[in-house]
Amino acid sequence: MMVMKVDRLSRHVVTGCCALVMIAAMVRGAGTQEAVPAGENIAPVYEGWEKNPDGSFNFVFGYFNRNWAEEIDLPIGPNNNIEPGGPDQGQPTHFLPRRNRFLFRIRVSHDFGDKELVWTLTSHGKTERAYATLKPDYFMDNDVIQNNTGASGGTGGRPDTLGNKAPTLVVEGGRTRQAAVGQPVTLIAVATDDGMPTPRPLKLPEGRIFGNNRGTPGSATGLRLTWFVYRGAGKVTFDPQQITAWEDYREGRNSPWSTGWSTPPAPPDGKWVVRAIFSEPGTYVLRALAHDGGLGTPEDITIVVR
Repeated sequence: MMVMKVDRLSRHVVTGCCALVMIAAMVRGAGTQEAVPAGENIAPVYEGWEKNPDGSFNFVFGYFNRNWAEEIDLPIGPNNNIEPGGPDQGQPTHFLPRRNRFLFRIRVSHDFGDKELVWTLTSHGKTERAYATLKPDYFMDNDVIQNNTGASGGTGGRPDTLGNKAPTLVVEGGRTRQAAVGQPVTLIAVATDDGMPTPRPLKLPEGRIFGNNRGTPGSATGLRLTWFVYRGAGKVTFDPQQITAWEDYREGRNSPWSTGWSTPPAPPDGKWVVRAIFSEPGTYVLRALAHDGGLGTPEDITIVVR
């Protein structure tokens, strides 16, 4: 098995093809900018496992939506399930484009042993699975996460990433709220950070589209906060427009992976104020993500729209 600490996509088991082929296709599509905007499926990704102080473990998952534009909704059920113990174990049902890393964690007991947890996604007629186990090669820590997000340049050698702590994040108000279609909902998030890694824009070597020499998209650093839809099928509009949460490294995008992008200054009082407007009734989970370019802290709220 190939161990890749920069891109854990190899830990996804692809039905009917080789993981290395999938990685090559991903890089080729990124490099030529000829990837398909819609109509492709989603691959679940097992990023690795973490050990908790009490002896339990976290299985960490993300995904790779092969589309550059299409956002796909897969309700919990036959097309989006985690077993054993599911089908609902906190996974997303709204899938943004392209690569989304370290998105959610599932805690398992200290005696999980050699069993496996399987996340199954079926989209555009294709079923793919990610298999989570406690095999030693799958161990991950903050250094591995920062290598994957590009903060350490893919080498783990940047001094300002050593000892970095994830930002603190508190969303004011209740965890469940009510709203009406077309009615703005004010969201207030308070975030702070330790100033590591040192804030810097994304600068790419001439002729390259990736942020380091091992193939992982780079990321601008410095405390940022963004909201996005984690669950819910209706259109949600955010005011002001939010920083892109998925790895969009095309030029001129409002994305930490876009060439020359710099993290906006944090609000003086540390409070990010956003309004969300919902186009359709339903139950939505919105996620706030505070990120310093290396590590992130999420917090979710549920909004029932009538």
